[in-house]
Amino acid sequence: MAPKNHSPLPLQEALNLVKIPSSGETRRFMGTRSAYLPGSDFDEEKGIPSVHSAAFGGHVYAQSVLAASQAWRELEDERGATPTERLGFHTITGYFTRPGNPSRPFIYNVTPLTASRTFSTLSVTAYQPSQPSTNPEKDHFPLADASLPLAPPSFTAICSFKLAEPHSQGVSIQEAPPQERFSEILASRPPLAWPPAPPVDITGIVELAGSDQEGKFPIAKMRKVDMTAYNEGRPMHERRELLLYKLLRPLPPPAVASEEGVTIEGKEPGGDRPWWADTSAHVAAHAYVADRNGLLVVGNHAGFGHAFGRAASLNYTLVVHVNADEAVMHGSVEEGDGDDGGWWVQEMFFPRVAAGRGIVESKIWSPSGVHVATEYQDGLVQGMGLGKL
Repeated sequence: MAPKNHSPLPLQEALNLVKIPSSGETRRFMGTRSAYLPGSDFDEEKGIPSVHSAAFGGHVYAQSVLAASQAWRELEDERGATPTERLGFHTITGYFTRPGNPSRPFIYNVTPLTASRTFSTLSVTAYQPSQPSTNPEKDHFPLADASLPLAPPSFTAICSFKLAEPHSQGVSIQEAPPQERFSEILASRPPLAWPPAPPVDITGIVELAGSDQEGKFPIAKMRKVDMTAYNEGRPMHERRELLLYKLLRPLPPPAVASEEGVTIEGKEPGGDRPWWADTSAHVAAHAYVADRNGLLVVGNHAGFGHAFGRAASLNYTLVVHVNADEAVMHGSVEEGDGDDGGWWVQEMFFPRVAAGRGIVESKIWSPSGVHVATEYQDGLVQGMGLGKL
């Protein structure tokens, strides 16, 4: 189990990757920190029962984004791509095939599939060792763990990268952002006055633990907007949940080069940049945040909030609709700008529940109201008597 007494980790630590020996076209990476275990951070005095044993799926999902991005940057460097020729992160579609063990590292095999000047794809397969970590603390995983025998794949995905388009040449059409559609609700209190996003957002557990449980969710501080009055009396497919989020620690700005209004990633002259100084790190942060509690909220709206049986992600797709630089998050809680703007909005809705499964669709909105990305997740959502979390 992940240690309970640490502070929430920023992206730079929670999703840290190191390259490990590779062969052929496949590049390999290993995560060095334990995945978040939902519910492990409840106030122990509350007496909340353990409801999770599997690692948070957003961990392997977001690290897959980073592993694919690092591999792709290496390929671009090998062919001598100029800053204006670099591709930005575009999509990831992944499948969860085995529950993650938070006390073992994830190991990623990244293989290029197709490559062109404007659009390329890579596959990512994530594994975990079939034996315990060589570090008895089961965190800060040492490189020796990469040599342990591997269990069957935990996660597989295909990622795509796309060349940025000049802003002046594109048509941009979107619906009104939530900052307009729900302006009265959002204006009723400042962001930090909304309750924290629950560590485990199951109605019965929230009632037992209280809505003030901050938890130790990594990467971003999250606040849950009270949409009870809005959702009252509406059919499930018309209900909305809003989450506000901001990075815990700022990420260094990606190095950029502009040409005819196009902004793309690059390197600082004369040296490498850390892996997190790339727009893909910001995409990974959005992917990580968007996976939090979604299927649990489906269960609440479907009537399982006091008799939840089982929830598990099967498929998760994230599409970035804009050039990757528009996914960059500015500001952070660490910088002390909690209520001074810069909060991103995750707008969740639930179009379908059937065959023991539920759909979560989330739109990711920038602080200025740009629809930057969409998450589409399918997973098991079942009431008591059909399984357990």
